[in-house]
Amino acid sequence: MTTDRKVLWLPGATGGIGRALIEHLHPNDWTIAASSRDQGRCADLEAAYPHVVGFTMDARNPEQVGMTAAAILDKLGKIDALAHLVGSFMLKGAHQLKDDDWADTIDINLNSAFYTLRAVIPSMQRNKAGSVVLMSSVAAQTGLPSHEAIAAAKGGISSLVRSAAATYATRNIRINAIAPGLTETPLSAPLLANQTSRQISEKMHPLNRVGQPEQVASAIAWLLSDHADWTTGQILALDGGLSTLHQRPKA
Repeated sequence: MTTDRKVLWLPGATGGIGRALIEHLHPNDWTIAASSRDQGRCADLEAAYPHVVGFTMDARNPEQVGMTAAAILDKLGKIDALAHLVGSFMLKGAHQLKDDDWADTIDINLNSAFYTLRAVIPSMQRNKAGSVVLMSSVAAQTGLPSHEAIAAAKGGISSLVRSAAATYATRNIRINAIAPGLTETPLSAPLLANQTSRQISEKMHPLNRVGQPEQVASAIAWLLSDHADWTTGQILALDGGLSTLHQRPKA
């Protein structure tokens, strides 16, 4: 099976932003290679969208990542773009973080992003074109309490993006990242389900609200598109102003 449509590899496809991105891209000229650890949820996506092809994969496992990239190339013939949306949510101070908390946060967020980036580069080099979007965070740019592990992981993403973008720019491979603030997804649902926590989270952002998956998805879609073909090495903040604006103290 090959396709004339552009092929996007989407690890983390079954999350809130992944589903929003599929909704955004599906009417357009994309075939989406959706990967997730959950085989059943991948199958649900395949059933719901004609141009989605599911691949079961644990993005923390470099061998599985390499095998999945090969399987996508074998089945679809190419990988034009990668949007890595695998991630986790960890709110603990350094003194509260166990070794496993730290290792898992780095593994899920940073290591998996590197493994998938490394896996797509050879085929993109052969095609002399490609677009990659990774997920950083406002926590990588702004000191937020109890974000030590996720800030370190997402800070690594930002640095990885800038270096890789410099390495592969002459091959016409563009590499960027989105750095969102708190976004309303199933991952953040436990925090936002509590009304007090929700109000605190909203007030942290100068626009006084949290982000929505569709807002992040539309930005990813733009970075993947030809409209952004002069954009590389950028970390695009989508955070309601949290990383750059200071609010006037309330009386």
